[in-house]
Amino acid sequence: MGNAKTKKAKSKNQTAKTTNSQVPQKQAEKTAPRTLTPEIGAALFEDARSRLEDVFKALDIHADAQARLMQPSLSLQVSIPVRMDDGSLKAFPAWRVHYDTSLGPAKGGVRFHPDVNQHEVTTLSFWMAVKCAVVGLPYGGGKGGIQVDAKALSSLERERLARGYIRAIADIMGPDRDIPAPDVNTDATVMGWMIDEYEQIVRAKVPAAITGKPLPLGGSPGRVAATGRGALKVLDLWAEREKRQPEETTVAVQGFGNAAYHFARLASERGYRIVAVSDTTGACYHSDGLDIEAVKQAKSNSGKVTDSQAGKAMTGDELLALDVDVLALAALENQIHCDNVHEVKAGAILEIANGPLTSDADQTLAKRNVPVLPDVLANTGGVIVSYFEWLQNRAGEKWSEAQVNERLDALLSEEAGKVLTRAGTEDITYRQAAYRQGIERIAAAIMARGNCQDCR
Repeated sequence: MGNAKTKKAKSKNQTAKTTNSQVPQKQAEKTAPRTLTPEIGAALFEDARSRLEDVFKALDIHADAQARLMQPSLSLQVSIPVRMDDGSLKAFPAWRVHYDTSLGPAKGGVRFHPDVNQHEVTTLSFWMAVKCAVVGLPYGGGKGGIQVDAKALSSLERERLARGYIRAIADIMGPDRDIPAPDVNTDATVMGWMIDEYEQIVRAKVPAAITGKPLPLGGSPGRVAATGRGALKVLDLWAEREKRQPEETTVAVQGFGNAAYHFARLASERGYRIVAVSDTTGACYHSDGLDIEAVKQAKSNSGKVTDSQAGKAMTGDELLALDVDVLALAALENQIHCDNVHEVKAGAILEIANGPLTSDADQTLAKRNVPVLPDVLANTGGVIVSYFEWLQNRAGEKWSEAQVNERLDALLSEEAGKVLTRAGTEDITYRQAAYRQGIERIAAAIMARGNCQDCR
């Protein structure tokens, strides 16, 4: 199938036809603010699960394992009351979901976002289960979210909310059951509040209960940049196989949050030409390559990458349509779908965000021989270094940033190398190869636990 080799996108007339019914109408409104309604969230989960059908058929997964993999093992919804600075009380809906935990405790971030809902959190926990298995980590899938506009909260209100969330889920978390971490609109500071609250509840020091913490509380060097660094490693491995030099490769990055910034910074230092980056206000473009630190400074000063003098302003939709060698998607889910996939001219896609392509868009790109380095492989750097943090906490050790980066590089070289090799050997896409690698590991653990009439 062509995703093991790079080919430039062909004409729009060769784009596979899809119907609007495959993706909710909200996704087609490219210029409107993203609103992840419960209906769209449910469609997101169904779309994510649909990728399993191919895996089940290809690997002949036992029916028992199939049944277990189609639903989360635990889903908790809570309401978090928070006393606001003005004295009023607000209650915020929140969730924590564990997907299959046959390989180990649940692992996954906590996001603060106004569009969070149960279906989205469930989908994210499913992806976490797959990605942990893909890179051989002893974890299942976990994810959490609070429906809140974090930017509208004061620092003290955010702290009360974070502590309230831990109080609400304390009974189902811990270093051997579920280990939260940062995600959208949460960071090391928030994780510091959360671990402090958890340790007060259990009356013990258990730094391994949460990862992504501040360094003084047991955080790991290298964790902040890990997702971006891991994505760059996967890109490097692919480029090496394609005999492509970084200096000859143009990259556009949708997003400029933590993962996107560190990816763009590190990729630029490696020699890749980062021609565009974007945030919610628009994009910044320069054909000769952007000064990433200059864009970062402008973003820090005004909150907008479009205010940077490092390049010219353009819309986010224009960035997605740039004729570049690699389009790195580092924003949110469902950014490329049936209504805009025909506009994509990039020669390859790198998924740094979770689920930035819908399954129908993925199929369209596969038919056009546009390789996609999937999220369940490309964005595993963060959870890998979270695993390293967990190991350090449990052993009472402290590794240097150089040690962390070296071990991240080694682990991804081995596991990503297996995925890329499998894609070529079996003549399948990189996503199919990654899913097969992850699901077969989870299924093997499920079946090894017994309680089956015809266990093989």
